[in-house]
Amino acid sequence: MPQIEISIGGRSFEVACQEGEEHYLQSAAAMLDTEAGHLSSQIGRMPEARMLLMAGLMLADKTAGLEDKVKQADTRMAQLQAQIDTLEARPADRVEVPVVPTEVTEAMAEVAARAEALADQLENSQST
Repeated sequence: MPQIEISIGGRSFEVACQEGEEHYLQSAAAMLDTEAGHLSSQIGRMPEARMLLMAGLMLADKTAGLEDKVKQADTRMAQLQAQIDTLEARPADRVEVPVVPTEVTEAMAEVAARAEALADQLENSQST
């Protein structure tokens, strides 16, 4: 089990971790050190246990805020996914083109031909 030395608030600590988790431990220690640095600059020197407690609480507060944001994002994402599912389940809009029956088309052609014949007769009778 690897032993890693980390520094938090200007103090060094020897910590053991699982093989392959060194990077995560160093990352977590860096976040805790950042919070401890903020505390030291605001309050000054304090006992090690108190500094670690306060820095841990500050990180926990930030984590709780992020968890709330993640829950809100998850809720919103679920709502949007439900809308997508509803839209995908709807049948596609269909455009229906009316089809004129052949009989109607033929009847209209016949009426048009008669109208033209009547127009020709009317024109011929007016010219004579």
